[in-house]
Amino acid sequence: MTAKNNGKMKLWKKILLILLAIPFVIAAVIGILYLYADNKPDIHKGYNEKIATGGTLEAKYLQFGSFETQKYTDKADKPIKKYTVYYPKELESTDHTYPMILVVNGTGGKATKYEPQFELFASWGFIVVGTQDKGTGTGETTVKTLHYMLDRNDDTDSVFYHKIDTDNIGITGFSQGGAAVFNVITKFDEAKYFKAAAPLSPVCEKTAQETTNYPYDSAEVKCPILVMAGTSGEFETDLVSPLEEMNKQYDKITSPKAMARRIGMTHDDMMYSAGGYVMAWFRWQLQGDEEAAKAFTGDSPELMSNQLYQDQRIDLGE
Repeated sequence: MTAKNNGKMKLWKKILLILLAIPFVIAAVIGILYLYADNKPDIHKGYNEKIATGGTLEAKYLQFGSFETQKYTDKADKPIKKYTVYYPKELESTDHTYPMILVVNGTGGKATKYEPQFELFASWGFIVVGTQDKGTGTGETTVKTLHYMLDRNDDTDSVFYHKIDTDNIGITGFSQGGAAVFNVITKFDEAKYFKAAAPLSPVCEKTAQETTNYPYDSAEVKCPILVMAGTSGEFETDLVSPLEEMNKQYDKITSPKAMARRIGMTHDDMMYSAGGYVMAWFRWQLQGDEEAAKAFTGDSPELMSNQLYQDQRIDLGE
């Protein structure tokens, strides 16, 4: 073989190797992009400072509370994969008990993508718990999470041993997680543990019944509930949380209740934009915070006059 032909053969081998490698390169790039998207935070540190507020109480409860916080994680079977817990650090050295909030992911979400929200909640004196489950709608994994934490409360080797105030447990969730909130507090025997709920832009009852495997009936709600949604974007206002459907669900609920829509907020915005009132709700319902209660009670509840919200309704049965 001549040197010229040998050179051509080597060139073709290089081209063939490159062509063979292209699918693997593409697969690697797709994998990297998926991992990036799957782990990219939905909520960043300092998110609360960027949220406009229309009331003194809303602004107060969007700031960090007085408790230094600590993070705890533990592995779990799929689809939960991992428990993420934030709690007041003083819990490790006191005999006090602390109320607990379970946070339920929306579709494709996971707790590690919005940990700054967990940290903020914990800074107000709560044990805050989430998972990596991306399909929470039925409520089953949330009930498992409740049992996991109740078991830690009985485990002498756990940092949470006798530290959970089991009489004051709340639950909040976004989108599919909001529908899960309704399922957890209506379909399971464990509903008795939940003293208050705050679903955010929950998949409405009609959509859940017609298009998902996690239908629910809001008439079965027994605990105090705060329902929040946005007013912007067809996905939010036509499919997930239309005002007409929100009002129908609200009218069916017989327990103490409140609702409002945050003006100009899209579906994804509602993960965090109403957080001041979500925290005020839990501070009142689970900790007896009388100042936080003023956001919803009295002759002039702050929520009712906040110009950043519309379609407010409050019925506390007082």
